[in-house]
Amino acid sequence: MSVDSYLLFVFASILLCIVPGPDMIFLLSRTLAQGKKAGIVAAIGINVGAYLHLFAAVLGISAVLASSAYAFTVIKWLGACYLIFIGIKILLSRQGSVMIDGNTIREQNYRQIFWQGFLSDALNPKVAIFFLAFLPQFVKPDSGHRTLQILFLGITVNVIAILINLVLVYFSSVLTKRLRERTAISKWLNKIMGSVFILLGLRLASEKV
Repeated sequence: MSVDSYLLFVFASILLCIVPGPDMIFLLSRTLAQGKKAGIVAAIGINVGAYLHLFAAVLGISAVLASSAYAFTVIKWLGACYLIFIGIKILLSRQGSVMIDGNTIREQNYRQIFWQGFLSDALNPKVAIFFLAFLPQFVKPDSGHRTLQILFLGITVNVIAILINLVLVYFSSVLTKRLRERTAISKWLNKIMGSVFILLGLRLASEKV
């Protein structure tokens, strides 16, 4: 791959990563409601989920999702049900303030946030199809090592994505820190986060191949 082609790929990846989507909405809702640390953990979970899709694309599993409406539907509904479940769980929670600072959050909660981020991305078939459709556009067949090219491009877009997500987490946490320190507002942020999960689940359920 030429330098020009790679730079074009990087530019296109940046544009795609800054377009609001389910992952970004999930990430920001966690950050706005629970703070920077929760946002960082969510970003890592989402990024690990993206690597799962990358390896699936390399192995050809994503091709099955792209060609099979049944497989797409199964994965879609699993992801939608999961998002709606955690949204309802958050709304029914009696927890008061969701302010997270220092060591106030338990390690178990960090693990939960990580796995929620991972599953929200891993169970989104649109991400699988994105890797399958986007990466090959920049692969040069005459250069050989197509698998390595796809792997390299996938790692590039995932690194770009997590850097952008971490920047979003930082600025959104700084802007809302004062709000999260107020218990009443914090409770509303928590309810908004739960509603966002449910809406994301409904949106995913309505997606078509």
